Amino acid sequence: MNLPADLQPRLKVINTTSLELVAPIENYVKAILDPKDKGFDRLECPAPDTKRYDYLRVDHGDAKTADSQIKYFFALNLRQCVDVLPRLLGSVVETVRFLGPENCALSIVEGHSKDATPEVLEALREDMRSLGLEFHLHASDIDPMQGDRIEGLAGLRNLALEPLLKNSSQYSPETAVIFVNDVAICMEDMLELVHQRVFQKADMTCAMDWSDIEPAPIFYDIWIARAMNGDTFWEIPPDGGWRFSSNLFWNHPTSRQRFDEHKAFQVFACWNGAVVFSAKPLIEKNIRFRKSKEGECYSGEPRLFCKDLWMEGYSKIAVVPSVNLDYSDGSAKKAKDLHGYVSDAVKGEGNDESLKIVWDDKPPEQVKCMSDFADQSWVPWNQGFESQN
Repeated sequence: MNLPADLQPRLKVINTTSLELVAPIENYVKAILDPKDKGFDRLECPAPDTKRYDYLRVDHGDAKTADSQIKYFFALNLRQCVDVLPRLLGSVVETVRFLGPENCALSIVEGHSKDATPEVLEALREDMRSLGLEFHLHASDIDPMQGDRIEGLAGLRNLALEPLLKNSSQYSPETAVIFVNDVAICMEDMLELVHQRVFQKADMTCAMDWSDIEPAPIFYDIWIARAMNGDTFWEIPPDGGWRFSSNLFWNHPTSRQRFDEHKAFQVFACWNGAVVFSAKPLIEKNIRFRKSKEGECYSGEPRLFCKDLWMEGYSKIAVVPSVNLDYSDGSAKKAKDLHGYVSDAVKGEGNDESLKIVWDDKPPEQVKCMSDFADQSWVPWNQGFESQN
């Protein structure tokens, strides 16, 4: 999703759904609104452990803000992804119902789809409002494939956040922004990311996303994510080969151990298909998605977003390895079968103190810059802003 345009097709099979739908529009709507609907062959999701997440609900005393401000803001940029909508939006609807629709907002930005994505989204408009949540659907003319790609992607992400940014009085700085890519995701995945942000007192939590490459899925968001040593999650040799893709965190043992144990761990940057972050940096520090400035490593907008969080003191960024995602229903099942479902990972956790991250507020001195696989170098973590530190 966030690789340079010339690299992206090498890791992800782009959705090539034609204008011909596999079912009428109303069938998509029915599936999205009914988690028990069997009209589509979508990823089967376990029922989440409601006891684990009950404290997040709007009707729970700890979750409700004193002035009834919206506590959960869901943001999605969707393009050419009609196949995954029953699972993706179905899980969003389930999560909204669980958390309390009156305390949720959903903002979707769509643009330049050649399949029926816009038609399905438009058909959902009244049903979304009937649920009782604040719903925003915006069709954008921004096309990241024309002009500066990262500037376009950043613009789309900022558009998805616009209802929150323009009406910040409706939101608490503690509002959780749940930003999800066009992935096959379960309700328990989103709830776990929200829970871990609270449990870890994190500024931002990320999933792990995968690409269905034979013989086994490989970690996908390699261009964006950086470990606490500033390096990529797997080693990319100078020839750009993938032969080390199965050896995650090869040079950061702490991350590797916690990844293997399904325990959240701190990183310098991540996105990985789905994130939850506090609205505070947006409201109080005016942080936005952006492109690289002159003299700054060419990077994707999520990595620059994480860099800006660090610049403003929001250093508690974590990956939650129990949340495993992919960009189609079938591929997501493979990834979850291999790396686990949330419900399996959290069984028997108890009061294990090692689950808590020991946070480091010092960023790595150097971070791997990778404008493409063959052009890698180490640069200061705050490159372009050295005078501000």
